[in-house]
Amino acid sequence: MVKITHILGLLMFEAVIGLEVHIQLNTKTKIFCSCATSFGEEANKNVCPVCLGLPGALPVLNKEALKKAISFGHAINATVNKKSIFNRKNYFYPDLPKGYQISQFEIPIVENGEIFIKKEDGELKRIGVTRAHLEEDAGKNIHDGEKSKVDLNRAGTPLLEIVSEPDLRDSNEVVSYLKKLHAIVRYLDISDANMQEGSFRCDVNVSIRPKGDEKLYTRVEIKNMNSFKFIQKALEYEINRQIDAWEDGVYEDEVYQETRLFDVDSGKTRSMRGKEDSADYRYFPDPDLLPVVVSDEMIEEGKNIPELPDEKMQRYVKEFGIKEYDASVLTSSLEMANYFEQMIDEGASPKSSVTWLSVELQGRFRDGESIENSPVSPKDLAKLVKRIEDGTISGKAAKDVLDKMMDSSDDVDDIIEKLGLKQISDDSLIEQMVDEILSQNEDKVAEYKAGKDKLLGFFVGQVMKASKGSANPAVVNKILKSKLS
Repeated sequence: MVKITHILGLLMFEAVIGLEVHIQLNTKTKIFCSCATSFGEEANKNVCPVCLGLPGALPVLNKEALKKAISFGHAINATVNKKSIFNRKNYFYPDLPKGYQISQFEIPIVENGEIFIKKEDGELKRIGVTRAHLEEDAGKNIHDGEKSKVDLNRAGTPLLEIVSEPDLRDSNEVVSYLKKLHAIVRYLDISDANMQEGSFRCDVNVSIRPKGDEKLYTRVEIKNMNSFKFIQKALEYEINRQIDAWEDGVYEDEVYQETRLFDVDSGKTRSMRGKEDSADYRYFPDPDLLPVVVSDEMIEEGKNIPELPDEKMQRYVKEFGIKEYDASVLTSSLEMANYFEQMIDEGASPKSSVTWLSVELQGRFRDGESIENSPVSPKDLAKLVKRIEDGTISGKAAKDVLDKMMDSSDDVDDIIEKLGLKQISDDSLIEQMVDEILSQNEDKVAEYKAGKDKLLGFFVGQVMKASKGSANPAVVNKILKSKLS
């Protein structure tokens, strides 16, 4: 149960939230060497003198990583700097073999962008993107009982770190921003953005202040989260923790600049270490890497980007005549949009496709199932929709067919036949059933003709019952109205 003080606190305070999102670019090789970036390999298989930080090894920038960063810059209406610099960020940790990370500090490749999100009240809100810079990933520490092991396969993998302005005010806005950012990088095809594999992970910087106060107070960083659900829970806990400390008069003692982790079991954040300032990292230009100079041709080439979520959403509304909300659901992920468009290509109507994809199919997904690995293909779902539209089966019967399709690879028509769900659309057969129902209910026929119009539903129900649900409801309605008039 939410504490009443938390509700009151949220009315009196506001959160100030900024995000640092690390996306792994989907290049075939690492950012400064030719080692593969493939996931799930044997530990320390994809390493070389460069990513191991051996003496004398020299890094060379991966041009494809640079191109992907440029295309992202154009996608968020940002400035793409023609000259940027790589720096050494110095810190010591077991998974960082060189003792420093190559990153961009003073001059990043991308600056001053924007991403728009829709708030819960429908208002469009601009979130500023301070910068997006290229850097190398660290390795991975594996804790095995009393031993700790280091896998350096990931060391040197190209990352694009995307830093937002502190424009976000609550956990819902944060999740909306992250989902929009996730969709953009997937549409651009610059990252698989697989959160489970760590290809899309987030550091959250959060502080609070009394509403109306413009001052920025002590910010806390919550590190390395890769789940929308956990990010939301961590933020809600941390905001309430800071509000409680303020109201209890212990804010300066309990809220200080630090890095915290989110414990998914307890649902709480806990202290990890003190938060460093940029001066602690002793940034300086990497002497082994020249400044990056981007040609005009590369800038122009980077503008050739695919249709992005917001553009696709507006096109769906205009071209297919569907509601804006439905269009936003369909374009929320590249896989969803592709599935929908394949259904349209197969001849299903847009409006029916929306319902059967976003409501009926997704409502049947079980654990581990998603649009990416759906047991029902776009072609088969489109065929089912067309069978409803051509009157072969009713919408109600189609739900039974879809249930069967979730566990069977049989053809849609074969399932309809086996389940005996094919609709009767023969006027003469339905007319016979209608005549029989009307003759059995002469008293209700008289009531209907006397003005009790609601009885039409009764007659339709009786005919459908007599046909065991196989009569075409549209034909039933048409014949009934003709007979009763």
